[in-house]
Amino acid sequence: MSPLSPKRVVLFGTESTGKTTLAQTLAEYFGEPWAPEFVREFWDLRAGKIAAEDLGTIALGQMANEDGAAARAKRVVFYDTELLTCTLWDDVLFPGRCPDWVRTEAERRAGDVALWLLCDTDIPFAPDPQRSFPDADGRAMGRRLWREALEKRGLPFVEIRGDWAVREATAKTAVTKLLNP
Repeated sequence: MSPLSPKRVVLFGTESTGKTTLAQTLAEYFGEPWAPEFVREFWDLRAGKIAAEDLGTIALGQMANEDGAAARAKRVVFYDTELLTCTLWDDVLFPGRCPDWVRTEAERRAGDVALWLLCDTDIPFAPDPQRSFPDADGRAMGRRLWREALEKRGLPFVEIRGDWAVREATAKTAVTKLLNP
């Protein structure tokens, strides 16, 4: 991991695990910026029509969101998803179509993250037109893929689970420890 300042914290996990809400909550609590998930905006601009040919554009938009938020941060920045997540979704939704440069950049950027907050699927699924796997099997698959991505790379993570109060307290404690070792 590189000693980048500000420290990068990623809200990581499959869909409908509270990442956006938690990113906003942490940003407000610590008085620092957060980077939204670019593909949501892209989805809306494209009326839900995304093709494999768009994967590079989505990656560039995600990187721009991350870099813009990091440039405004003093101590810590929160990412509501990041490029490694883009590669996971690319593989699930468009097998074999993730551009090589996106994978390379995702791996490089993953090493710059100080802490991954792995959001579990133990909360109710919130329906949304952008979501793909509302059933128990789909959620279990997502949970497994995201966890394996961190474990395989040996990345530092804290599991975020339980009701909202527990999730929020666990995340705040983990970030506080990161900032005050």
